[in-house]
Amino acid sequence: MRVLAISTAIITTAAALTSTLPAHAAISCDTSTSGGSTFYDGPSASYKYDARFSNSASIPNLGTHTPQGAGTWYNWDGSGTNLILIASYREGADSQIYGINPATGATVGVVAIAESHVGGITVSKGWAFVSGQGSSIRKYRLTELRDALKAAGTPYLAQVGTARDVAGSSFIGSYGDSLFSGTFNADGRGTMYEYKIADDGTLTTLAGAWEIPTKTQGLTITANHFIYSTSYGRGNRSNIYVVKRGQKDLDAAALSCFRAPSMTEGITEYNGTAYLVYESGSHLYASDPATLNVIPRMHKATISSLTSLVP
Repeated sequence: MRVLAISTAIITTAAALTSTLPAHAAISCDTSTSGGSTFYDGPSASYKYDARFSNSASIPNLGTHTPQGAGTWYNWDGSGTNLILIASYREGADSQIYGINPATGATVGVVAIAESHVGGITVSKGWAFVSGQGSSIRKYRLTELRDALKAAGTPYLAQVGTARDVAGSSFIGSYGDSLFSGTFNADGRGTMYEYKIADDGTLTTLAGAWEIPTKTQGLTITANHFIYSTSYGRGNRSNIYVVKRGQKDLDAAALSCFRAPSMTEGITEYNGTAYLVYESGSHLYASDPATLNVIPRMHKATISSLTSLVP
């Protein structure tokens, strides 16, 4: 059986080669902590986190919805006022977008959108892009979103056109005319792609995937850095990764990682400050004793305090 012998040899050789391929080295994250009480519920996550972050605005509707994505909308109403946008989901019901004034902490409006997990939301070139069902991205005209946020109650806003299928939309971030979205992977590193945004909101995929940390839930982008929020499980602490842009291979990139409280989600940059969202304050988790840190508000840190970790 010469064919069988050749096939067996090929399989054996392939298995041997596979077994000798180097696995990704684990990235070391700073876990140094007092373990004691701090400015948020539950035990301190790390000295680095507590030295950089502080309390920010409360998140609305935690009794019905669970916050996920976060984005920034500059000059949203033409008066120079800016908003942090938070997208929240409820299984079997419409998702919601909240507009929060970072200067006052006030929620200026709530808008309903079609149901999805809404893991990401970002604003660019006259559009709001939101994670849709499956691996897709929806787009909403900012003029229509503005009117809906100004309206009384919780008006429903329909997307424009059909959702754009992408490789992964577990999270979304943007910088200039580039949108980045990727896939959450609980068991290993994920991937992220860059898309160029046209004036009509069309997304054009750029070649080559970026490798991203395990369990990535959120992303914000600066001129020189990616800042990732990673988490999984109500009883497990999260991590913040600061990664120097330029290398698509995470092992080749300069980076820093430190521990954060449990259940981090979206993160967004506004005017030199990072705003970080938690889902632990939601009705799904807040009353569960297994939830390590119950945080019903955003936390904030200066971007420079994060990016200086990887100059």
